Amino acid sequence: MSDQDLLRKTLSSIDGRGYKAYKQIRGSYLFPLFTLCIDHVQGDPFALPSKIRIRVNQDISQLPRDLWEKPIRKLALEDFIARSVRRSIKQVVTPKKGTGKSGLIFIDAGRQEVLERTAAVISKDWVEVRMQVGLPAAGRTILGNEAFIMLCQEIPEITEQALLWENIDQEACTHFVKCVENQESIKSQLDTSGIAAFVANDSVLPRQSGISDLPLSGTSVVPFQTPESLLTSFEVPNPLMNGETVIHGMGIPKGITLIVGGGYHGKSTVLKALERGVYYHIPGDGREYVVTNNNSVKIRAEDGRRIENVNITPFITNLPQNTPTDSFCTEDGSGSTSQAANIMEALEVGADVLLLDEDTSATNFMVRDARMQQLVQKDQEPITPFVDRIREVYDEMDVSTILVMGGSGDYFDVADTVIKMQDYLPHDVHDQALKIIAEFPTQRQVESPKPIGRITGRIPKSSSFDSSRGRKSVKIDVQAHDLLIYGTNRIDLRYLDQLVEKSQTRAVGHAIYYAAQSLMTDSSTLKDVVEALEDFFDKNGLDQLDPFYKKENHPGNFSRPRKYEIAATINRLRSLKTISV
Repeated sequence: MSDQDLLRKTLSSIDGRGYKAYKQIRGSYLFPLFTLCIDHVQGDPFALPSKIRIRVNQDISQLPRDLWEKPIRKLALEDFIARSVRRSIKQVVTPKKGTGKSGLIFIDAGRQEVLERTAAVISKDWVEVRMQVGLPAAGRTILGNEAFIMLCQEIPEITEQALLWENIDQEACTHFVKCVENQESIKSQLDTSGIAAFVANDSVLPRQSGISDLPLSGTSVVPFQTPESLLTSFEVPNPLMNGETVIHGMGIPKGITLIVGGGYHGKSTVLKALERGVYYHIPGDGREYVVTNNNSVKIRAEDGRRIENVNITPFITNLPQNTPTDSFCTEDGSGSTSQAANIMEALEVGADVLLLDEDTSATNFMVRDARMQQLVQKDQEPITPFVDRIREVYDEMDVSTILVMGGSGDYFDVADTVIKMQDYLPHDVHDQALKIIAEFPTQRQVESPKPIGRITGRIPKSSSFDSSRGRKSVKIDVQAHDLLIYGTNRIDLRYLDQLVEKSQTRAVGHAIYYAAQSLMTDSSTLKDVVEALEDFFDKNGLDQLDPFYKKENHPGNFSRPRKYEIAATINRLRSLKTISV
């Protein structure tokens, strides 16, 4: 084991030399409070930053055992530690002159969502954080003194601030962990309570802007308050801010729920909160107690997406030129065919709740009114609208739907619950909707000729997952959280509203590679594959997704994706080939 004096001496000896001399510092160094592991050294100042790990023994860190012994608490504490390190980096690191990424110190901490991630890891013996650093250079000449300041002064100060319990904001940390544990407790009670989703009273759902995920603040904010008829309460293990251990709010029952109301009254804001409610949230987000069934999937139209061998006959049949819809393929899906495929693909991998907003849906897919039915007869219309399938999806498949609808009262006939948003507050108007049905009966005819029947599974062919690019056999890049480049395939993920950060997308890409190499067989359906991935994550964590994984070289930039976003990404891979079963 090298010590910090050797690191100091080495940095001094390579000062002023060519950048590749930095390779000499790779290794482990013992500092008084921690061990510094320099696992990967970048090739030049413009390359991806170097990878380091900081490991502090538990007898030095002294993180309270009760904050990490339970799996949900461990997940929350690791997320908090990563955020704590990020805060310390901002306080400690001073801007430096240099070329490329010189002086950068970065940790992959989260935003509003709390996710399982690889940036921080806690064991019974130690706590470890994984960071990236830009080793300093002027041009391609090593700045040894700058590197010494970074590695031997700033890193120790960050470590002392963020990884020692005596210096951590202990009250904030404990509250963070307990808040996440409360969210998990509510989530675990949803199914047995007959609830698809829950929104706590006093939640703040609006965001600051369309490009910000931070909560809206100020006097204009209207805290959420549930109508009495939908009041639902859950016991939680830790006291809330008011000291109580029972939380109250709006329970959205299983079944078919409409969220209606005028424009700009908060309908889509509620749905946006529900789609993100599949994740835990940080305290103060405003949506930390918006909790949605884990198996909820946001559905929308997606013009231009590729569709591979999907049975969309429950919604679309009799296309011109005898195009088959029981194994529908296209390179350029329309609004209606893409939305039909998105629903069938979600059902294929096990969705329990569908979330839809008419604003992002294909109009002709959602409903055909009586007048249009008179003008365009059913034998001339390939589409069976969603309004005529939504009831069957719940009654026969036990899959609930939460639908924002402001333009068609025909959905009143199939709804179990109707919530009206007015001035950003919800009102239970189901009885009023029933009266409207009686007074103004619909003139349209139901257009579902055959039952949905069995959901067709598909077996993905591993040979269609080529990860190579140029001379590299594995090349997976993430340019944004909604753009994955897998080999030579650019996969557009803009319409996966429940994919929330780049590190999730990166994990998706590597999960697909691992699945193609190790999990796809001649009999494994897509559902089998993504469920096997979930088991793999549960047993092994995310580290081993890296194809170049070594025990001494952990990746620090993965966060856990859901199986639905993994499946959705596979379905958008333009080289994908499948066999129906």
